[in-house]
Amino acid sequence: MIDYIQGVIKYISSHNIVVENNGIGYQIICANPYAYQKDLDQLTTIYTYQYVREDILALYGFKTRAERSLFIQLLSVSGIGPKGGLAILASGQPEHIIKAIENENEKVLIKFPGIGKKTARQIILDLKGKFNDQFGLFSPAETEEPVNSALDEAVAALGALGYSEREIKRLLPKLKDQSLTTEQYIKEALRLMLNE
Repeated sequence: MIDYIQGVIKYISSHNIVVENNGIGYQIICANPYAYQKDLDQLTTIYTYQYVREDILALYGFKTRAERSLFIQLLSVSGIGPKGGLAILASGQPEHIIKAIENENEKVLIKFPGIGKKTARQIILDLKGKFNDQFGLFSPAETEEPVNSALDEAVAALGALGYSEREIKRLLPKLKDQSLTTEQYIKEALRLMLNE
């Protein structure tokens, strides 16, 4: 199994990145590809997980080993496949997701795309108590709301598309209350700008 790929990011799309290493371009599916926007044409390390089934062979990429470990744990839950695992990672930080699981906080878990009450309960049942210190769990006094990294990445992507900081800041109050993926935030922001 490939632990990581170190190479130059050559391409970023809404679903994946392409990392070139020794003349080979690896197509790597990521939770938040636009998180790598600042690394375009830069040497970067991507931690990988190779997913193999009868009809699919895919390479998934992560910024940290902890993020990858959480993804693998999520895949062990009945009803969660790679797409669902990535959607969860795209919407929250690993530490906050794990804290919600350890605290049996279904309200936080059902905010993730595609996660209903039944799946949230299954996640808690299957994963509670299975995490170790590699994730750097926070103390209970900290907020239980996940950090909205998807919104931060959408803001970075909008800036890369040429929108001014002023235009983007004007939209933030309308976007902050929503729980969307990076791609959905971008689409919603563009829709709002067109309607102004």
